Amino acid sequence: VAFVLRWYLQWAEAAHCEPGRGSALRFWSESVSSRPRKAWQLDLWAQAIRWYLEWLERIKSEQPVMSSDISLKERVSASVHRVGARRGLAVRTRKTYAGWAGCYAHWCGSVERIMNESYAREWLGWLVRERQVAFATQKQALNALAFFFKDVCCRKEVDLRSGVKQARRRVRVPIVLSPDEVDKLLQQMRGNYLLPAQLMYGTGLRLKELMGLRVKDLDLERDQLVIRAGKGDEDRVTVLPSILIEPLEKHLQKIRVLYDLDRATGLAGVSMPGALGRKYPKAGKQWSWFWVFPAASTGIARKARWKRRYHILDKVFQRHIRAAGQRAQLNKRVSPHVLRHSFATHLL
Repeated sequence: VAFVLRWYLQWAEAAHCEPGRGSALRFWSESVSSRPRKAWQLDLWAQAIRWYLEWLERIKSEQPVMSSDISLKERVSASVHRVGARRGLAVRTRKTYAGWAGCYAHWCGSVERIMNESYAREWLGWLVRERQVAFATQKQALNALAFFFKDVCCRKEVDLRSGVKQARRRVRVPIVLSPDEVDKLLQQMRGNYLLPAQLMYGTGLRLKELMGLRVKDLDLERDQLVIRAGKGDEDRVTVLPSILIEPLEKHLQKIRVLYDLDRATGLAGVSMPGALGRKYPKAGKQWSWFWVFPAASTGIARKARWKRRYHILDKVFQRHIRAAGQRAQLNKRVSPHVLRHSFATHLL
């Protein structure tokens, strides 16, 4: 948000324009929409500029910005996100809980209803009756509301199950590829995405664990790799197929050139997990912390202040897996997690 506002104000100063709706439309046309952008960038930037223009109009009319101008859904979501961060919840967990709590607040429509547990139980039942959500989805919403009432609202005892219609828990058979199908899929992988797919199938990594691998996590001499902060924020060690040792060695030599180029051009180091970036500010520039599968181009993340190199995006890798499955003419729905299922099944 701060980035796009600074960008807009610098543009307005250079163009000798007064900040306002007219100059904002011109800025959007000339500087933002003139280049291809991602959907989340456009949504975030548009929301930031709208907020700024509304604030500017209130300042001009000498009307203070009231907290009531923020929707109830946004206030509840922000509270859950803030308390979740203080409790040390994972980022994805905080976003999930905040999203469900915001949906609940929007459904209630008033603070009095939000604080009433009977409405929470009614909403959980409504998810099953009207939205027809699965068991896992309802349980996720239940956990989010339990966190909201206990941790945000500081209630010691909360009853969210009495009289609530529970979604039926159905046993689903996971999708598993045969060894021949895996071979056909890997043959259709192109470019720099073949080795990540081979590593995912050979080690059973989750997608997030695969993308977040660092050079120091590979132990090629002992044929194993270490997964840091995996599911449940726990570390574990898994096997590394000997057939992938030589390809990984060549791959490390290749990305070492990319690493040296980043250091020569003065690019910021890679992002660090948790608070390690503050504790060890120079660690991101060390080879041991470099991504095993770095992205080909650099970029600026939402909360970053400078340009740096990130790992391959999850969605990009997922698209390549699906495209390879189509080219291989497999009759199954293929995703990266299917390789994890296949790894576990073929070990039996």
